[in-house]
Amino acid sequence: MAEPRRTRRRALPLAALALVLGLGLAACGRGPEPGAAVPAAVAVGGATGTELHARQVLRRGGGPEPETLDPHRAEGVSSSNILRDLFEGLVGEAADGTLQPAAAASWAVSDDGLTWTFRLRPDGRWSNGDRVTAADFVYGLRRSVDPATLSEYSAILAPIENAEAVIAGERPPADLGVRALDDLTLEIRVRAPTPYLLGLLTHSSAYPVHRPTVEQYGSGFARPGRLVGNGPFVLDEWRVQSHIRLVRNAYFRDAAGTVLEEVWYYTIENADAELARYRAGELDMTYTVPARQIGWLRENLPAELKIAPYLGSYVFGFNLGQPPFRDNQPLRLALTLALDREILTGRISGAGELPAYTWVPPMPGYPSPTPEWASWTQEEREAEARRQYAAAGYSAERPLRLQLLYNTDPNHRRLAAAMAAMWREVLGVETELLNQEWQVFLQTRREGFETEAFRYGWIGDYQDPYTFLEILHSRNGLNDMGYRNPAYDELLAKAAAEVDATVRLQLLSEAERLLLADLPVLPLYFYVSKQLVKPWVAGFEPNLLDHHPSRHLRILAH
Repeated sequence: MAEPRRTRRRALPLAALALVLGLGLAACGRGPEPGAAVPAAVAVGGATGTELHARQVLRRGGGPEPETLDPHRAEGVSSSNILRDLFEGLVGEAADGTLQPAAAASWAVSDDGLTWTFRLRPDGRWSNGDRVTAADFVYGLRRSVDPATLSEYSAILAPIENAEAVIAGERPPADLGVRALDDLTLEIRVRAPTPYLLGLLTHSSAYPVHRPTVEQYGSGFARPGRLVGNGPFVLDEWRVQSHIRLVRNAYFRDAAGTVLEEVWYYTIENADAELARYRAGELDMTYTVPARQIGWLRENLPAELKIAPYLGSYVFGFNLGQPPFRDNQPLRLALTLALDREILTGRISGAGELPAYTWVPPMPGYPSPTPEWASWTQEEREAEARRQYAAAGYSAERPLRLQLLYNTDPNHRRLAAAMAAMWREVLGVETELLNQEWQVFLQTRREGFETEAFRYGWIGDYQDPYTFLEILHSRNGLNDMGYRNPAYDELLAKAAAEVDATVRLQLLSEAERLLLADLPVLPLYFYVSKQLVKPWVAGFEPNLLDHHPSRHLRILAH
């Protein structure tokens, strides 16, 4: 295998933090192009304000290159955004994130909460005209948990009866607790009452796939000219590191209600480059925005800048499988305490992110187990950090030499540089910054041989603490930290079997308390979503999961 391409930077000097902060503050008062004129306001929507443009083409910033468009193997946000246009699960989301019927017109749950029955729409069609049936969902769900599929996300379906045993290879996929009662009726049996099941079923792991196509093309089925979906759009073109073009699916059950004719997702990993293309009129909406330009955008494009709470945690993971972090909790704690999150969120990220001291973001009803040190002053944290650093076996004479890995993005780069400067100032740590393109980064992180500390953001798939806590289960395929704690796994198992909602949340809180004591991850902040959206894009509504399926959007006359 060829050596992955990467950029190496030397550790920052003591004055680097001031430089990083200075650059961030200076950038707040100017745009990405000094002296560039701010575009004049554009009248949109014609006389009524609702008139549509003659060509319904949406151009979206797509973020990193999707690793795949196989719904059962995809991992990243960029892939998920596209998959929501190509497929439809049993349950969908309105523009504001509210759950609503999708491929299923209705559902019912048994009195004991263990059996869910979904009634599919009779007009459901695949993009080749075939009828969508309950058997398609049975096939999709079984494929998703089948170890042969090599899904890193199969654990999300663990609440379904026998799913864990299938994922572990202990039972065949046919034993999964799903069955078609008839062509339009699907039954899903869960191992314990699962109040968040409907939200879980919006995830791509629960999408159906077109069995004849998968069997014909195998792992290569998710390509233009081959992929058959049941969503509002069809995959028409995929040019790697350029764009993905979707066209309206004439067979979609609500094709008449889908206004857009084409959707273009442009692969752009650099947020500065994306902003430049947006301002040049090449994009109608962005994937993100550069953190250092937030101040300028608030001043100059306030109506187009969309910032909203987002169910996500920005953390760095520790590789627990090898030195220096294996069996060295004091070192992990020292690095965690040494970071000033108020500076990192207020002057580096700068979009209103909340400093994080836990793994799970705040959620209604969830008793967050905030660690004691979260209430300390930064001076107290730094003093304790130095004590833990010494207890871990490091000192000024024997400093830690650390590699910090992140995926290519100027926002991640600035944050990593500031972290390195804080560690050097407080502890004397010598940090080497490494960045990799998204797909290489995922592979390196997963293999774990070349990582020490690495960026590990996580976005909730549904509004429940379990969507975060399950990631650190010892058998979860996305547990790139290699965290193993039998007590933690047992608490998750007890929570999964608990009928009482209050007791269940308490069990999850206790599991997170163990997690925060072990510190396989270093929490930094809770996300906000941040995008630029042109005035002529109608139907965009901020929501907690930052999901914006293209079928809810349309282009107004302009």
